[in-house]
Amino acid sequence: MQQDNRMSRRSALKTVVAGMAGCGVVSQELQAEGPYKTKGNLNQSVCKWCYKDMTVGELARESARIGIKSVELLTPEEWPVVKKYGLTCAMGSGADQIHVGFNRKENHDSRVANLTKHIELAADAGIPNVICFSGNRNGMSDDEGLENCVIGLKRIVGLAEKKGVNVCMELLNSKVNHKDYMCDHTEWGVKLVKQVGSPRFKLLYDIYHMQIMEGDVIRTISDNFEYLAHFHTGGVPGRNEIDETQELNYTTICKAIIEKGFRGYLAQEFIPKRDPMTSLAQAFRICDV
Repeated sequence: MQQDNRMSRRSALKTVVAGMAGCGVVSQELQAEGPYKTKGNLNQSVCKWCYKDMTVGELARESARIGIKSVELLTPEEWPVVKKYGLTCAMGSGADQIHVGFNRKENHDSRVANLTKHIELAADAGIPNVICFSGNRNGMSDDEGLENCVIGLKRIVGLAEKKGVNVCMELLNSKVNHKDYMCDHTEWGVKLVKQVGSPRFKLLYDIYHMQIMEGDVIRTISDNFEYLAHFHTGGVPGRNEIDETQELNYTTICKAIIEKGFRGYLAQEFIPKRDPMTSLAQAFRICDV
């Protein structure tokens, strides 16, 4: 881990202020450090499922204090809650299942019906992206799965183009967390995007998952940038904090993303081991480059 990604005492104090100001628990020493001034070059989001002890409203309130602009992987019923705090839901959930996806033709009718509903709701609510998944292999070859995904997704991308909503298939690791998942390498996902051939179908590049499967994160992002619409974070190994306790340098990764002209969202998707909001505020600062 490079030195510029480590938190000095002063930086750590400012991070706590950013995450905890207004909660009535900030000491005079922390208050004296003053609030953190956001650079704002990268839109940041946070995934709700990582904070199961908080309501959507509680997470939205604290995220807004930190400078985060979105709480995501929410169902349509939850979207209005975050809007009360001036936030959006950068990636809508509820439109698909991880293990039951587009790689099997028998799933197409149900997947298309779910995505149709969520694309229309997202368009009405101003939600930019909805998520989808390939499904598991279950003995199927990657070539057959790719062909089936193309057939199924082509049934839905016309509506996505009409409504101005991105459909994003997530890249996940099949080594640790999602055994047998098919869309587990960037190369396969990029082939799928190219064959679907729609500006409204792209990939959700999960940095945590792809570090486990491939490594070489910055080069991969740079070489395939036009096919990526969204990013997720997570510390490797363990999917915990993205600070010096893990192997990735998220400051450098985020600089590379910004240099490519990215205008979408990067979402924090780590499971905090320490005080959740302090860790989230720290992660925000690491990526606010």
